[in-house]
Amino acid sequence: MDVLVMIVAAIVTVIAVGLFARTVVGFVRQFKVGKSINRTDKPALRTLTLLKEVFLATRLKQKPVGPIVAVSHLIVLIAFGVLFFTLVTAYGQLINPDFALPLIGHWPAFSYLIEIMSWLMVLAILILIAVRVARRPNPQQPRKSRFFGSTMWQAYYVEFTILAIGIFVLALRAAEYARGSVQGEEFIHSNFPLTGWIGENWTGLSLETLATLILLLAFGKILVSMAWFVTVAMTPTMGVAWHRFLAFFNVWFQRNANGKPALGQLEPIRYDGVALDFEKLDDFPDDIALGVTAMTDFSWKALLDFSTCTECGRCQSQCPAWNTEKPLSPKLLTIAMRNHAHAISPWMTATEEERAHLDPALIELAEKPLVGEDGVITDDILWSCTTCGACVNQCPVDIAHIDHIVDIRRSQVLVLSEFPTELNGLFKNVENKGNPWGMNASGRNDWISEVDFDVKVFGMDGEDTIPEDIDYLFWVGCAGAYEDRAKRTTKNVAELMNIAGVSFMVLGEGETCTGDPARRAGNEFLFQMQAAQNIEVLNEIKATKIVVTCPHCLNALKREYPQLGGNYEVVHHTELLNDLVKAGRLTPVNKIDQTVTYHDPCYLGRHNQVYNPPRELISATADSFVEMDRNRDKSFCCGAGGARMWMEEKLGTRINQTRGDEAIATGAKRIAVGCPFCSVMLNDAVNTRQQEPGRALGVEVVDVSTLLLDAAKS
Repeated sequence: MDVLVMIVAAIVTVIAVGLFARTVVGFVRQFKVGKSINRTDKPALRTLTLLKEVFLATRLKQKPVGPIVAVSHLIVLIAFGVLFFTLVTAYGQLINPDFALPLIGHWPAFSYLIEIMSWLMVLAILILIAVRVARRPNPQQPRKSRFFGSTMWQAYYVEFTILAIGIFVLALRAAEYARGSVQGEEFIHSNFPLTGWIGENWTGLSLETLATLILLLAFGKILVSMAWFVTVAMTPTMGVAWHRFLAFFNVWFQRNANGKPALGQLEPIRYDGVALDFEKLDDFPDDIALGVTAMTDFSWKALLDFSTCTECGRCQSQCPAWNTEKPLSPKLLTIAMRNHAHAISPWMTATEEERAHLDPALIELAEKPLVGEDGVITDDILWSCTTCGACVNQCPVDIAHIDHIVDIRRSQVLVLSEFPTELNGLFKNVENKGNPWGMNASGRNDWISEVDFDVKVFGMDGEDTIPEDIDYLFWVGCAGAYEDRAKRTTKNVAELMNIAGVSFMVLGEGETCTGDPARRAGNEFLFQMQAAQNIEVLNEIKATKIVVTCPHCLNALKREYPQLGGNYEVVHHTELLNDLVKAGRLTPVNKIDQTVTYHDPCYLGRHNQVYNPPRELISATADSFVEMDRNRDKSFCCGAGGARMWMEEKLGTRINQTRGDEAIATGAKRIAVGCPFCSVMLNDAVNTRQQEPGRALGVEVVDVSTLLLDAAKS
């Protein structure tokens, strides 16, 4: 029997390792097909980031899982590596039941580590199994579960394999204790602190029986382990298993070496690793991919992203589109891309000559469009995204969902001309009028006539550059110049700066749209055209410090314009006003005697990490402040980002209504915002509720600057 067991174990191991190695090679070949992108800068910092994310579980501590699940996952991760030594020991025990690892032998410290990690792993995996079972999709409300759409059998298989390995290790340790005890070995007294009590029950067995028991347990452990290797090798789309290997690489190669989520600026279109400047488009080949039309247009990092997805559903649970019955789930989109990539992998990795000889069914599948009713994803999935960043912020393996979604949108807009008809108006208005509303440039200064103090407009006195005595260039923005509610914010901020003695200047008609909505909608050409125009003006007039009232303008000017040569110090008005209050240059005289809640704009909060200044301003101006359940980096989107401001919301519940209802539920009489888009969306949501019979709520949506001005002028 001993010989038979060794032969079977050897055959199974060779097959398992061979299949696993073949699949790894397949992964590498597939990733190499992806477009070039450089992710090797700052290797030391990247390594430090990897260690932090792995051992401090920095992403896993976030909602919806919490620290218990994060710690359990970390224990399983560490045990997965530590207990590999027990697999090596098991092979030795097939030959000799008393086998111990060379050099390590019966070193007590190692024995303690093995036993502690084994018990902790069993406990941790039981917790994770319980969580998965408790949060499995409910047939009545399946979309409420973050595991909806995940391949549950794969997850259970992985978890029960880990549980089985833990049990095998503990049983083997107990059998080793029993055999050592029968043999009168001294090492048993210091090597089995947590399994000796089990082994005591087996000390009545003969040495031969214990040898057979150890043989069978070792063989069982090997079979379970090799079965796992075979299963995952034959299922390259098994993200819940493969992320245990790929996640380390995906985290190391993430966009930001310091570990910050891939938020803020979008990745530019690249060719051979070089960012594409549309003004130099003639310098690039005619067949350059403007966005992603096929799987081979994705970067290698995007393909790695797709295969690394663990199907945990954290992104899905936070997605505003998914939470309002839209078809978009960041997880399901990623899974769809992953499955399609692996299904056509033989085509992707073949040469043009080889492709001609492939199975026609495979060729037909490879030619399947990424977007459309017969595509990998539908149009509604693609265009439901608000680019709020909740998915990217939550992902424990650093997948850049927004970059991939916008890359696909770019192709739909620039190559295929297939996009929502509402965007035609947006693109034409921005291109022809310099703003999304199609208003005349002369109207950008209309708000100035509505204030009772002087506002300096650049060029009106013949300036060539911004005078040295000007503290800030006030970037009013399209909404701030044309949209009535945003104009109120513009006037309030201007008045507060005037009261505080902050000298500022506006560009007036020299200002044009930053291009943010065009870029998020996929029109990279229009974005670069707008950005080039603005950068030329700002550099020419030597603008250095800019204050904005729109987080989308903030993100474009501060985070995206540097990609095209525009580098400026940009602050949001809540940051500036908060500094002025702290410095005593603005003083709230009387606090507002109403309860105030605050909605975090996605592009101010998640994308640019501005959370405290608005709250500090509210605390300085109002007697009572209450948070919504979803706040700060867990804030729920208003529904206007990703160019959704200009697209009709026809599917599911309106995102802005969901957020408006959350704000109303706090009981606050004033809902403070820091974004003109959020102001429009939440105003509409609140007004909808207040127009319902018997719903005279008396709730008002205001910009944070309005609260400060009211308190300062009381």
